Amino acid sequence: MTGVPVAPRPAESPAPNPESGVTRALVARARRVFGGGTMHSWAIPDDATVVIARGEGAHVWDADGREYVDCHLGSGPLLLGHGHPGVSAAVKAQLDRGVSFHFFNPQVIEFAERVVAAVPCAEAVRFVSTGSEATFYAMRLARVATGRSKILKFEGALHGGQDYAAQSTSPGHPGALPTPIPDSDGIPAGATESVVIAAFNDLDSVRRVIERYGDDLAAVIVEPMQRALVPEPGFLAGVRDLAHAAGALLIFDEIVTGFRLAWGGAQERYGVVPDLCTLGKGFAGGFPVSAIAGPAELFEVTRPERRGRSRFAWLSGTFNGNPVGAAAGIASLEALSAPGVYDRLQAIGDRLRRELPALGAAAGLDVLAIGDGPVVQVFFGAGPLRNYRDVLATDQHRRKQFGVELVKHGVLTNPGEKLYLSLAHTDADLDRVLTAAGDSLRAIAGT
Repeated sequence: MTGVPVAPRPAESPAPNPESGVTRALVARARRVFGGGTMHSWAIPDDATVVIARGEGAHVWDADGREYVDCHLGSGPLLLGHGHPGVSAAVKAQLDRGVSFHFFNPQVIEFAERVVAAVPCAEAVRFVSTGSEATFYAMRLARVATGRSKILKFEGALHGGQDYAAQSTSPGHPGALPTPIPDSDGIPAGATESVVIAAFNDLDSVRRVIERYGDDLAAVIVEPMQRALVPEPGFLAGVRDLAHAAGALLIFDEIVTGFRLAWGGAQERYGVVPDLCTLGKGFAGGFPVSAIAGPAELFEVTRPERRGRSRFAWLSGTFNGNPVGAAAGIASLEALSAPGVYDRLQAIGDRLRRELPALGAAAGLDVLAIGDGPVVQVFFGAGPLRNYRDVLATDQHRRKQFGVELVKHGVLTNPGEKLYLSLAHTDADLDRVLTAAGDSLRAIAGT
């Protein structure tokens, strides 16, 4: 692996002491002070709950000193691994210059220039802090640009937790398309009524929805790789053509895929350029930075002088353009632009997608490993997996059980969800992941 910068391998970890109970005590403290007993919309079973004390490269250590190969990576942002030296140096230097200005600063201007130069659809960019904000504002821009209200999204797609996105993301029992199923109580009926649902990798489904709602359709928003479901040839181009024929915009949610599948993201990887895209996770070295990018003309409606005089889209936030996040972003893009980076990221993902099913077969289990680039997700059952309904037909219990077993065997992941890989993962790390996977699969087969 030449020409690819990686963070240094971590020092030898202290031997774990399962009797120390530090993690158990910290989890008990957390349960008392975190609303709902968790930081997120999911929770890991107690026998796999960890408290991460530090990370380095592709490894993390819990509060009891146990080391894990990290295949969660902060839910994806650490594409370079923990503590990448270039990112750390850039952030440390910026801390001495200032952490928040709310005005233009050299770092955010350079970061914006680099993003615009890399992303095919981008002539202009606006930074926000989270993926939920980015998708929210992209939908708003589409509504203002078209004068329409409805958004088409895909069943099983995750676009964050805001009200318009939290629709039919993970219904336990799929409903009748195109009617959305809210992912949470407390979402106003009007938000749900402004969203319509189609099936990923099914152009006929998209066509039927657009024929019915096209006159009021502002945009189609799609994860070009939906979670880990890869688009079939012609699907994304077909969605773009159907959207444009109806006068709607196409939004690629590239929070996961941007700068991860290719330098130009899924737009480059799959050869389809959207009207707008959202970016986040892997392009800022683990810092909370996201973005909306697209043609400069679409952003004209955000000019402050238009408020009250013409069509206007409010797009602002206290931490937008934060110089620390921008400094991290510049360093991250510098590292990702090195020769061989995307060949390596593709190769490590391909290895897991190739070898995990073979390990499943050896354990007597039907294992599917899907995804693209350094994103892999494991399912139990028959393929192919084209859309969310195919995913629901697989064994959901075993899918989560496998993730729990991985954590027990020293591989950090959110059980049942994607495995993220980074440039810091070495071939030896992948050997460890596969060994842990084999042990985990045999444990599942024996239950």
